[in-house]
Amino acid sequence: MDTKELYREILNEHNINPNHKKELDGSTISLNGVNPSCGDNITLNLKVDNGIITDGSFTGSGCAISQASVDMMLDLVIGKETSEALKLAENFMGMIKGTATENQIEELDEAACLQDISKMPARVKCAVLGWRTMKECFETENGSTTAENPECCSSN
Repeated sequence: MDTKELYREILNEHNINPNHKKELDGSTISLNGVNPSCGDNITLNLKVDNGIITDGSFTGSGCAISQASVDMMLDLVIGKETSEALKLAENFMGMIKGTATENQIEELDEAACLQDISKMPARVKCAVLGWRTMKECFETENGSTTAENPECCSSN
Protein backbone atom coordinates (compact mmCIF):
# COMPACT_ATOMS: atom_id res chain seq x y z
CA MET A 1 0.00 0.00 0.00
CA ASP A 2 1.48 3.34 -1.00
CA THR A 3 1.44 6.41 1.23
CA LYS A 4 -1.33 8.22 -0.67
CA GLU A 5 -3.60 5.19 -0.39
CA LEU A 6 -2.88 4.92 3.35
CA TYR A 7 -3.68 8.62 3.81
CA ARG A 8 -6.92 8.19 1.87
CA GLU A 9 -7.85 5.30 4.16
CA ILE A 10 -7.16 7.36 7.30
CA LEU A 11 -9.25 10.24 5.95
CA ASN A 12 -12.13 7.93 5.01
CA GLU A 13 -12.08 6.17 8.38
CA HIS A 14 -12.34 9.47 10.29
CA ASN A 15 -15.12 10.63 7.98
CA ILE A 16 -17.19 7.43 8.02
CA ASN A 17 -16.57 6.43 11.65
CA PRO A 18 -15.67 9.61 13.55
CA ASN A 19 -14.75 9.11 17.20
CA HIS A 20 -15.95 12.52 18.33
CA LYS A 21 -19.06 13.36 16.28
CA LYS A 22 -21.72 13.51 18.99
CA GLU A 23 -23.36 15.81 21.49
CA LEU A 24 -21.27 16.63 24.54
CA ASP A 25 -23.00 17.29 27.83
CA GLY A 26 -21.34 19.79 30.10
CA SER A 27 -19.07 21.45 27.57
CA THR A 28 -17.41 24.60 28.86
CA ILE A 29 -16.76 26.05 25.41
CA SER A 30 -18.96 25.77 22.34
CA LEU A 31 -18.44 27.58 19.07
CA ASN A 32 -19.97 27.31 15.62
CA GLY A 33 -17.53 27.32 12.71
CA VAL A 34 -18.68 27.91 9.16
CA ASN A 35 -16.97 27.56 5.80
CA PRO A 36 -19.38 29.50 3.57
CA SER A 37 -17.59 28.61 0.33
CA CYS A 38 -18.21 24.88 0.79
CA GLY A 39 -21.15 24.73 3.17
CA ASP A 40 -19.22 23.08 6.01
CA ASN A 41 -20.85 23.92 9.34
CA ILE A 42 -19.61 22.48 12.64
CA THR A 43 -20.17 23.17 16.28
CA LEU A 44 -17.08 22.41 18.32
CA ASN A 45 -17.69 21.53 21.97
CA LEU A 46 -14.86 21.33 24.48
CA LYS A 47 -14.64 20.58 28.19
CA VAL A 48 -11.71 22.47 29.67
CA ASP A 49 -10.75 22.03 33.32
CA ASN A 50 -7.81 23.95 34.79
CA GLY A 51 -6.40 24.61 31.33
CA ILE A 52 -6.64 20.99 30.18
CA ILE A 53 -9.00 19.79 27.45
CA THR A 54 -10.67 16.85 29.18
CA ASP A 55 -13.18 16.04 26.42
CA GLY A 56 -14.39 17.30 23.09
CA SER A 57 -16.88 16.65 20.33
CA PHE A 58 -18.35 18.17 17.23
CA THR A 59 -21.69 18.16 15.48
CA GLY A 60 -22.73 19.48 12.11
CA SER A 61 -22.21 18.60 8.51
CA GLY A 62 -19.72 19.10 5.76
CA CYS A 63 -17.44 17.44 3.29
CA ALA A 64 -15.26 14.44 4.15
CA ILE A 65 -12.19 16.62 4.62
CA SER A 66 -13.77 19.00 7.13
CA GLN A 67 -15.35 16.19 9.13
CA ALA A 68 -12.23 14.00 9.19
CA SER A 69 -9.95 16.93 10.01
CA VAL A 70 -11.92 18.03 13.09
CA ASP A 71 -12.16 14.40 14.28
CA MET A 72 -8.38 13.94 13.96
CA MET A 73 -7.84 17.27 15.72
CA LEU A 74 -9.94 16.15 18.68
CA ASP A 75 -8.00 12.87 18.86
CA LEU A 76 -4.87 14.98 19.24
CA VAL A 77 -5.99 17.68 21.66
CA ILE A 78 -8.09 15.79 24.22
CA GLY A 79 -5.94 15.39 27.31
CA LYS A 80 -3.65 18.27 26.38
CA GLU A 81 -3.27 21.73 27.87
CA THR A 82 -4.89 24.46 25.79
CA SER A 83 -1.44 25.91 25.06
CA GLU A 84 -0.36 22.54 23.61
CA ALA A 85 -3.54 22.37 21.53
CA LEU A 86 -2.85 25.83 20.14
CA LYS A 87 0.72 24.78 19.30
CA LEU A 88 -0.66 21.79 17.37
CA ALA A 89 -3.04 24.13 15.55
CA GLU A 90 -0.07 26.32 14.58
CA ASN A 91 1.77 23.22 13.35
CA PHE A 92 -1.28 22.21 11.30
CA MET A 93 -1.57 25.67 9.74
CA GLY A 94 2.17 25.63 9.02
CA MET A 95 1.83 22.22 7.36
CA ILE A 96 -0.98 23.50 5.14
CA LYS A 97 1.06 26.61 4.25
CA GLY A 98 4.16 24.50 3.59
CA THR A 99 6.23 26.11 6.36
CA ALA A 100 6.15 23.35 9.00
CA THR A 101 9.23 21.29 9.78
CA GLU A 102 9.18 17.49 9.59
CA ASN A 103 9.12 17.35 13.41
CA GLN A 104 6.10 19.66 13.55
CA ILE A 105 4.30 17.52 10.97
CA GLU A 106 5.14 14.34 12.91
CA GLU A 107 3.52 15.87 16.02
CA LEU A 108 0.24 15.97 14.08
CA ASP A 109 0.07 12.17 13.93
CA GLU A 110 -2.80 11.10 11.62
CA ALA A 111 -3.68 14.72 10.80
CA ALA A 112 -0.45 14.78 8.78
CA CYS A 113 -2.36 12.83 6.13
CA LEU A 114 -3.90 16.18 5.15
CA GLN A 115 -0.54 17.64 4.11
CA ASP A 116 -1.31 17.40 0.39
CA ILE A 117 -4.46 19.53 0.85
CA SER A 118 -2.16 22.52 0.42
CA LYS A 119 -2.03 21.61 -3.28
CA MET A 120 -5.83 21.88 -3.49
CA PRO A 121 -6.64 25.52 -2.64
CA ALA A 122 -10.40 24.99 -2.73
CA ARG A 123 -10.09 22.32 -0.01
CA VAL A 124 -7.80 24.20 2.37
CA LYS A 125 -10.75 25.99 3.99
CA CYS A 126 -12.38 22.62 4.66
CA ALA A 127 -9.28 21.16 6.30
CA VAL A 128 -8.62 24.12 8.59
CA LEU A 129 -12.19 24.77 9.75
CA GLY A 130 -12.03 22.75 12.98
CA TRP A 131 -8.55 24.01 13.84
CA ARG A 132 -9.49 27.66 13.34
CA THR A 133 -12.70 27.17 15.31
CA MET A 134 -10.71 25.68 18.21
CA LYS A 135 -8.27 28.59 18.08
CA GLU A 136 -11.15 31.05 18.17
CA CYS A 137 -12.68 29.16 21.12
CA PHE A 138 -9.61 29.91 23.20
CA GLU A 139 -9.46 33.52 22.04
CA THR A 140 -13.07 34.16 23.06
CA GLU A 141 -13.03 36.31 26.16
CA ASN A 142 -15.94 34.85 28.12
CA GLY A 143 -14.97 31.24 27.43
CA SER A 144 -18.44 30.00 26.47
CA THR A 145 -20.17 31.28 23.42
CA THR A 146 -21.77 30.30 20.18
CA ALA A 147 -21.03 32.44 17.17
CA GLU A 148 -20.45 32.10 13.49
CA ASN A 149 -16.86 31.99 12.38
CA PRO A 150 -16.94 33.52 8.89
CA GLU A 151 -13.26 34.41 9.16
CA CYS A 152 -12.41 30.73 9.59
CA CYS A 153 -10.15 30.63 6.61
CA SER A 154 -8.29 33.90 6.45
CA SER A 155 -4.56 33.72 6.03
CA ASN A 156 -3.59 35.02 9.49
